[in-house]
Amino acid sequence: MQSTYHPIARDIVLVGGGHSHVGVLKRFGMAPEPGVRLTLICTDVHTPYSGMLPGYVSGHYSYDDAHIDLSRLAVFAGARLYRDDVTGVDRTNGTVLCRNRPPVPYDLLSINIGSTPQMHTVPGADTFATPVKPITRFNTRWLALLERVQQRTTGVLRIAVVGAGAGGVELVLSMQYRLQRELAALGRSAALLEFHLLSAADAILPTHNARVRHKFAAVLAQRGVHVHLQAHVVRAEADRLHCASGLTLEVDEAMWVTQAGGAPWLQGTGLELNAGGFIVVNDQLQTVTDPHIFAAGDIAAMQNYPLEKAGVFAVRMGVPLADNLRRAVQGKPLRAYHPQSRWLALISTGDRYAVASRGRLGFWGAWVWHWKDWIDRRFMKKFATFPTSVRTDRHVP
Repeated sequence: MQSTYHPIARDIVLVGGGHSHVGVLKRFGMAPEPGVRLTLICTDVHTPYSGMLPGYVSGHYSYDDAHIDLSRLAVFAGARLYRDDVTGVDRTNGTVLCRNRPPVPYDLLSINIGSTPQMHTVPGADTFATPVKPITRFNTRWLALLERVQQRTTGVLRIAVVGAGAGGVELVLSMQYRLQRELAALGRSAALLEFHLLSAADAILPTHNARVRHKFAAVLAQRGVHVHLQAHVVRAEADRLHCASGLTLEVDEAMWVTQAGGAPWLQGTGLELNAGGFIVVNDQLQTVTDPHIFAAGDIAAMQNYPLEKAGVFAVRMGVPLADNLRRAVQGKPLRAYHPQSRWLALISTGDRYAVASRGRLGFWGAWVWHWKDWIDRRFMKKFATFPTSVRTDRHVP
């Protein structure tokens, strides 16, 4: 097929390689917009799919199974890929400021960077605990913990997860499953490990229904995980966590899955942020401050829809975000995105078993895990192979 050359007329810059932006890249790759150049700026070239991370920790998936290769996706979309840290946005001059490269000009800007652990609010947490995000830091620590457990022959290793939402519950059960299997393979006792889950609330999974909470309480009790309720951590030390309730918990390893907010550099952009530091957007996923800047996923706080920070919304925002970016460069009216009021959450229990939660409904079984596995693999397959005959446009710099 003969290529058509188009001069670059508009620049769309995507900050972050989150679930929404991979959808944007795929959509523009399938239907390129003449004269529009995409630029992706992100810290890592492999972006994790949140739905498969617990399975990766459990050992059900490899690193490649659970991550999207952004470099391959960028090539398919005809996008420039800059691996760098974003430090700010100069809205006056229409540029994105980076740590190691010159400012990147934009006509339209979209931000999909997820949430950032606010560990600085807890003395010692930055030094002595490991946040689940960014995944690169967590993965390095996780691999080191795996090796540490494999070498352990005596004494109890105490592992704590701070945060008892779906992410914290999945993480503690996934780590326990994998590490106990590692010990069993070496002929060692699971008694060498002790797991703790800390919730600042008076319940685990506070945003889910009572049936699901009760099910997970039973699973955690059966697995011997020590659950601490109303345990708001106020200080971390090398070998212990201190809670506002007076509880002091001795630990050897602490993972942090709570108190997430917006990235600090957003404070200097002049964009309207909510109390958590997230970017306030309208129904069209435009910031309410600047029509040239969009946001999606966890970093976005929809003005008319208070949404839970869940990967399902970031994934589903990909199509309306891509379409509105396209309509914006075409000068067409934007379309509103209306998220569903209820959604299905599939929460794994470490082994090949999962619990489904939706509104007041809750059900579980090995079949739910296999259903979740099918959904997750189907999603990842969309970014594993690309048609070779779609892109016929070429940009003239």
